[in-house]
Formats: sequence, structure tokens, C-alpha cells
Amino acid sequence: MTTLQNPEELFQDFLRSYLADGELKYRKKLGHVALSGSRSLVVDFEDLIAHDAELARSILDKPDEYFEYLDRSAWAQLKIEDPEYAESIKRLKVRFRKLPERNLLRKIGSENIGRLLSVDGIIVRSTSVKPLLIKATFQCRKCNAVSYVDQAGSLMRGPGLCAHCRSKIFEFLEKQSIFMNSQEIRIQERPEDLPPGQLPRSMDVRLLEDLVDTARPGDRVSIIGVARALQEFVGRKARLRTFDLLLDANYVEVVGKEVEVVELTPDDERLIKELAKDPFIHRKLIASLAPSIYGYGDLKEAVLYLLFGGVSKRLPDGVTIRSEINVLLVGDPGTAKSQLLQYVSRTAPRGLYTSGRGTTAAGLTAAVVREKSGGMVLEAGALVLADKGVACIDEIDKMRPEDRVAIHEALEQHTVSVAKGGIVATLNARAAVLAAANPSLGRYDSYRNITDNINLPVTLLSRFDLLFIMKDVPEADADSKMSEHILTLHRLKMTPEEPPLSPELLRKYVAYAKRLEPQLTEEVVVELRQFYLKMRSTSGSTESPVAITPRQLEALVRLAEARARSFLRDRVEVEDARAIIRLMMLSLEDVGIDTATNKIDIDVIMTGKPKSLRDKMQVVLSTFAELEKQLGTVQDSILYQALSRKVDITDEEARKLVDQLVREGILYSPKEGYLKRTAA
Repeated sequence: MTTLQNPEELFQDFLRSYLADGELKYRKKLGHVALSGSRSLVVDFEDLIAHDAELARSILDKPDEYFEYLDRSAWAQLKIEDPEYAESIKRLKVRFRKLPERNLLRKIGSENIGRLLSVDGIIVRSTSVKPLLIKATFQCRKCNAVSYVDQAGSLMRGPGLCAHCRSKIFEFLEKQSIFMNSQEIRIQERPEDLPPGQLPRSMDVRLLEDLVDTARPGDRVSIIGVARALQEFVGRKARLRTFDLLLDANYVEVVGKEVEVVELTPDDERLIKELAKDPFIHRKLIASLAPSIYGYGDLKEAVLYLLFGGVSKRLPDGVTIRSEINVLLVGDPGTAKSQLLQYVSRTAPRGLYTSGRGTTAAGLTAAVVREKSGGMVLEAGALVLADKGVACIDEIDKMRPEDRVAIHEALEQHTVSVAKGGIVATLNARAAVLAAANPSLGRYDSYRNITDNINLPVTLLSRFDLLFIMKDVPEADADSKMSEHILTLHRLKMTPEEPPLSPELLRKYVAYAKRLEPQLTEEVVVELRQFYLKMRSTSGSTESPVAITPRQLEALVRLAEARARSFLRDRVEVEDARAIIRLMMLSLEDVGIDTATNKIDIDVIMTGKPKSLRDKMQVVLSTFAELEKQLGTVQDSILYQALSRKVDITDEEARKLVDQLVREGILYSPKEGYLKRTAA
């Protein structure tokens, strides 16, 4: 059993003699400490367990007592390695990582107070860095004697009485006092650790010295620290019996910035590589995605590509081309949209689910909140917390328009910019967005354009790579199979057919595939270029509607890269390009069709008006302008007659076009039955 007399010698012996791969690991590390100008030494706790399990156990149980010994030991060893640097820094802090046991945030309680813990979470808030007083210097106003007072706790302590003249009046000398940097962050449970239906727990963490600013809101962190109990107050003096839990950080490791949060063992990797050899793995992946939802093969294929994502590219001029794929589902009630979204949020290596009705702009992006001391701090929202993952937004059409605007930047630029309360910041929100919306008239009307069917602005629609319509159309054969599927689900309490990959294995497969960066081959470039040019020149004239834009071409590249990832390939093949072109055409036939001409016109999504409608509106305006020159104020019946003579537009159609121009503020009615153009 380790006694308190020799922990310093034991730890110094560990630093001096621990061998790893044939070299003295920590002597080498101490050499790097001096070279890098660091003030701390990071020790792998598993190394200490292997060297001296008793000492390791004592550190876990009584960290406050042992940290003093460890810091002195590390400094003493540094003095042997580099005496000059050791003298200049006076103190070396020992920081531990890789603790054997990880504590769940919601399981930390009174029994953990004063113990060394390892906790995982997401940073939702961080304060600015502030100097913390360690040793205060005071000067007596009467006799000028100087006193030094070591500081602890949250309030500053004075010297009380002067040792020389018994005076009580002192002046605080900040230049002679010793400070260190401090910062408080708040961490919240990770979505994957959250039990169903529970609110996420959070905890404040105090960072000191070189730990400040090592992570920012939205980052996933693993923190090792000592649990403390902080007494609550009512007003200034009344102390409560309840205490807040606080973590005094010893080490902060940012995880999940680039590395996936799903841990893969060598056995998992072997199994995944074996699965990828199957020529039908693509079908198996689609069959494993939400097996409890019947049908929707093409839609599930698109969602699968959303999970895999494309390859992010940063150009020499600093422009970043997004890799995440955004998909919008517009469906009749009862078409399992919400179930699909919830399944994806659970399957994605990092997924968050939120519903539009109870979501605000600040909740989605970032909120500026006031902290206890009165300052303003930034608190990360859902899109920031889903960074490098998938954000599922249900009922996006039910959000208030002013809140929905906040998503625009996140969908295209994948950042969230905040300028509130004196805080100007840009946070990463590199999340793929899977959104669902209901048709504004209850059911989707195939004879109306998508912009008339859904209560969403075109600025938002155009930012989605793929849009799918989920119609509830009676069809005897499909209805029979679906009813059988649903009833079997209820009877057996499981899917009628066992999915080829379990949800856990699918999650691991996605995490592994996201490490690959497939390259476009020359054949794929030719295939995509030919499709793009063919779609751009659908009728061979400049008057034809625009079928696709460069935005869809970028989406094709992202989707093709995602499909190559699903096969664990490092090259995008022609078959990937052809499969993606088929999927893009399905999406365009669903939503990019001008119902008047039955031709694909991307302006339906991009501007909300197909070319045929814009052309007719132009005819109405030019006819109106001619009549206005002759008559001043134009009677609507005269306008309708002129239109029917000129371009054979019926009175009913003309009335609809005029009503739309009035709604858009281009024309107005000064009195019943008359029209006038608004001043530009």
C-alpha cells in the first residue's frame, strides 16, 4: 500500500524510468516541454496504472492531496532534464488523460465529490477568459508595509490587520499580485448518451492556465477533472444547504472535430471490409435503413447518401465547397416522415432531431445569454451541436418565417454567424440537414407547382440538393403489401424481415465509410458534363426553361461521392454517376415540373415561378403598359379583352395573373374595377 511519505519519489521514479517502445517516454516528453515552452506535462493514466496501480488508485480517490506531490515531482524531474527552463517557470502542472473509466454526466452525484473523473459532453457555452487572483499583494496605507495573502474560493480575502501598525486600511497592488487565466464552460450530455424522453443534463467546468480557449461551443470534449460542490446563495449572504456540482478541469481533449465519434475495433473494421465485398451491399444498406417503414426505396437511397456525405474541398483562395447533402421531404400526413427523421437522427454517427413548431432561430443557431456575473456568453444551438453530423428538422414549414431565415446560411455556407449583445462570432455548423414538411392544403396537389403546395420560401427550397414528394395515393397492390407489413409489425413486435445490417452495424459502417475520400475519374466528369449540358439545352433554344443550374451539378458530385463511399471505394465510378443522375431526375420530375407545360423547369424551385408563368406575366405587363399610355387608369375588363385578342389568354387566366401581380405589389387597384402600376 502506497503511503503519503513517498508519492513524490514514486512518481519521479515513474517519469524517470517508464519505458515505451524501447525509449524513456516521459524523459523525452519533458525535453519537448522545454522546447515548446509548455507549462504542463500530459501523462497517460494507463501508463501509470501499468507502472504503479496503488499510486494510480490513490490519485483517483484523493486528487487534491496528490496533485501537489505530482507537480513537485514533475518539476524536480524537469530540473534534472533542463535546469534553466525549470527555474524560469517555477512550477510544472501534471495533466492526465485516458482514465480507465468514463463517467456519464447524469450519473455524477454526491459520491463523486472530490474524486478524479472523466466526462464526455458537448460544449454549449463558454465565457470570456478572465484573470484569476492566486496571490494578492496589499500595501498598508498608514505604514506602507506590504502583505501577501494566498487566495482560495470565489471571494477575494484581505490581510485583515496590518502586522506592523494594526491598521485596517490597505491598497491592493495588482502589479505585484499573481494571476492566472481562467474560463468557465458548460458541457451538456451528448445526444447518443441521452435516454429516450429525458432532458439533457449539463455541468459547469472551470478551466485554468493553458486549458483556457482549448475548445469552443459546439465542440465535443472529453474532460478529466475533480468534482467540486459549490454552495448556492440567496441574495448576498443567505447560504442554502444545496450545492451546485462543478468540475475543476485537469485536462481537456477535443474529440470529434475530424475523427468520428463512433469507436471502431479492428474486428469491426474487418467485418465492414468483408461486407463491402458483397456486390449487393448497396441494396442491403438501403434495406437496413428504417426497416420498419415500408417502401420508399428511392427516398431511402437519398437518405443513405445524406448519411455518407460527399468530400469537403478547400480551394487555394480560401473558398470551401460543402460536402454535406441536404434533403427535403414533402409528404401527405401519415407517410412516416417523422419516423424516418427520428430513425436517421439515431443512426447517424452524430444526429440531432428537432421539430419546427417548438424551434426558434436562437435554438437552431446560437443564443446570446447573460451569465451570473452579468456578462454575455454564446450558447450553441442544434445546428452547431450537430456539426459534422445530421440535423433532422421536422415540420420545417411550421416554423415562424423570421426563425426559418436563420437556416439559410447554415444550409449553404455551413456556418452560423452571430452579432448580438456585443458578441460577433462565426461558428461551424457543418451538418447535413434532413427536413420534412407538410403540404399547405393538407394533401399534395399534383396540378399545382411545389411553391403553391408548400408554405416555404424559394430561397430555402433552392438550398436542398434533393426534394421528394411522399404522396398517399390509393393503389391496391401497394396498399395490400403495406397493410400486411404494418399488421405484422404489430403482431410480432419486430420487422417482418430481418434487416441485413443491425442499426449499430449500419452506424459503424457509415462512420468507417466517412473516412474515405473518393476521387472523381475522367469518365465520371464526362458523364456528368454531358448530362448537365443536355439538361441545359432541353429544347435547343434560348427561350426554353432552364432545367438545372450549377447548384444541381455540385449536388450531383456530392451524391456521386457519397455513393462511392457506400461501396467503400476510393474512386467514383461511372455507375455511381448514372445512379445519381437517375435519382436527380426523379427529384426534378417530382418537384421541378412546370405544371402548365409539363417540362422540367428548375425556376419552379429557384424562383417560385416557372418560365411559362413569367412569360405570361410579361405579356400582361407589356399589354397593360400600352393601355396605360392611352387611358391612364386601366379598366380591368378592357385589359382582359386586349389580352384575349393579343395572345389568346382566357378571362379567368388573365384574372389570376393580374391577382398575382397585385399580390406582388407591381399593380394596384385605386378603385373597384380599375388598375394602375405602382411607382418604381
